[in-house]
Amino acid sequence: MENEQIPIPVEWRQTIREIVKSFVRRDYRLTDRIAGVGPVNGDTAQQIQGYIEDYGETLIELPDESWATSVASLQAPGRWEFLVDLWTEESGRSDMVLHGDLEGEGSDQIVRIHLVYVP
Repeated sequence: MENEQIPIPVEWRQTIREIVKSFVRRDYRLTDRIAGVGPVNGDTAQQIQGYIEDYGETLIELPDESWATSVASLQAPGRWEFLVDLWTEESGRSDMVLHGDLEGEGSDQIVRIHLVYVP
């Protein structure tokens, strides 16, 4: 099953929604801690901010429709990567994605954010 894409598991969705809410509030470093999410370093936060600002549209919170096109793939035992389609006020579903990974099992899971970009 490695590298096979599946829909984002339901149990991850609220955490991902909280991450995007933080980005909507321009909290790219996730200073308002989210349980189970690792910190975003300054360089990564600046890159995320730059991509979102350069995109030129207003990022909005994830609607339920975002899960129809967002995917996860198993990279190694216990380590998943995900791509979540981001939405804007002006266009609805945008070309931007949130890229991250989730590692571990149960209460030991940690989500790390890698980047927001246009693939």
